[in-house]
Amino acid sequence: MSTAPVAVVTGASSGIGAATARALSRDGYRVVCAARREERIVALADEIGGVAVTCDVTDPASVAELAEAVGPELAVLVNNAGGAFGLEPIESADPALWRRMYDVNVLGVLHVTQALLPALRASGDGLVVTVTSTAARNAYEGGAGYTAAKHGARMVSETLRLELCGEPIRITDVAPGMVHTEEFSTVRFGGDQERADAVYAGVPDPLVAEDVAEAIAWVASRPAHVNIDELVIKPRAQAAQHKVHRI
Repeated sequence: MSTAPVAVVTGASSGIGAATARALSRDGYRVVCAARREERIVALADEIGGVAVTCDVTDPASVAELAEAVGPELAVLVNNAGGAFGLEPIESADPALWRRMYDVNVLGVLHVTQALLPALRASGDGLVVTVTSTAARNAYEGGAGYTAAKHGARMVSETLRLELCGEPIRITDVAPGMVHTEEFSTVRFGGDQERADAVYAGVPDPLVAEDVAEAIAWVASRPAHVNIDELVIKPRAQAAQHKVHRI
């Protein structure tokens, strides 16, 4: 049986999640790759020598199966599953999309963290990383549903740190800015590739998934007494949510 420390990455089927699973595996973790798309996580787990667990973070029963697969001890949990749906102004926003964003970005974090806290505690040196966004710190037109959800996820992290103070568990909020992944904006715009591409048009060198993954791996590599509370990561071209250099 492997004696490597165990890490769980949710939303591991693509983008930041898949890159993080690879980065943690390189650092010696046995990575449990959790996501809904079984074929993708099986391929990833085979690639890195990890474990694939099909999991919908919005479904408590599915998350309970994830916890059972993880076992008694867990060193690192990366709450990465999330997403943005739509970019409509508040006046015309679809409440169903807002509920969907809250469900995956906030309640998903709650379900997974609750289920895995006993194993994190049992490890004697646990780490919970929640991937939020610069949207968890600022507002922008059309983004109210997503920014509200990510602000919620950020508050979950901050509150958890307070509630677990004195226990052997560290809590980190990693907040990326513009990250050009293969799916985030495409999903947001319902598969409209032209609108998705326009988000990054002319932006020199936006972040890529590996940039965020390396930052998460760095957080995980800190000594047990060092807690990185928040890590905001933006490309040089992005000075603020609303201020982006384009060429």
